[in-house]
Amino acid sequence: MPDPRITLEVDGAIATITNNNPDKHNAFDDAMDLALFEILGELRQRNDVRAVIWRAEGRSFSSGRDVAAIGGGQVELTHHELMRRGHHGIQQILDLDPPIIVAMQGWSIGASFQRALICDIRIAAEGARFMLPEVTHGVIPDTGGMARLYQMCGHGVVSDMVLTGRPMHADEALQHGVVSRVVPADELDSTAREMADKIAAAPAVTVKMARRVIKHLADPSLRSSMEDELIYQTFISRSDDMAELRAARAEDRPPTYTGS
Repeated sequence: MPDPRITLEVDGAIATITNNNPDKHNAFDDAMDLALFEILGELRQRNDVRAVIWRAEGRSFSSGRDVAAIGGGQVELTHHELMRRGHHGIQQILDLDPPIIVAMQGWSIGASFQRALICDIRIAAEGARFMLPEVTHGVIPDTGGMARLYQMCGHGVVSDMVLTGRPMHADEALQHGVVSRVVPADELDSTAREMADKIAAAPAVTVKMARRVIKHLADPSLRSSMEDELIYQTFISRSDDMAELRAARAEDRPPTYTGS
């Protein structure tokens, strides 16, 4: 059944995906992930859509993973299998014909930020903030975000964001090309729609070929990075350091890491 917390609407040649879980700052759980993957699968089959807008209700685009839902589902998959499912689902973005414009306000954190990075264009409301806090929780970003940020910002900035988990504000994101525009919050949706309308008005084959050139430049390293993430995140989940992190938190003591 459709999940009302993430929806798809099609208006003429424009499709709009909406994160609609504002009470939780649009945090994603497994059911929302699957609903998103189904939406992307539907868009892959449609020939009438020329541009996609991905937006959100509420104060934030998405605060990332719904930590309250972690470990609470009935998913009978290994950690590795869950990651493979997630990679397969979200990489559908790379195979869509219509480009995706992501309109981001408030916080965009973790995997949700990385998913936006995989898309074609990002615009931000004034005051928006972006963060990859995974390392501070003992894991690594595993949805392609490191590769995309490396392409946009270079080694130093992506290392800073990933290794310290510090936030990037909208103005800095604009400076580095992470977003292409920063607009007042009350103009975010209308700006995204104006951009989508311009793309949809161009010859579809021209847009497709232009995007294909860009994809050939950017996507191979992204896919390669995600293959590494799948292996390394699986290793981390079984490592001595991860076991020590969990034990230290359960025992309310400082951890002692060995690097293994």
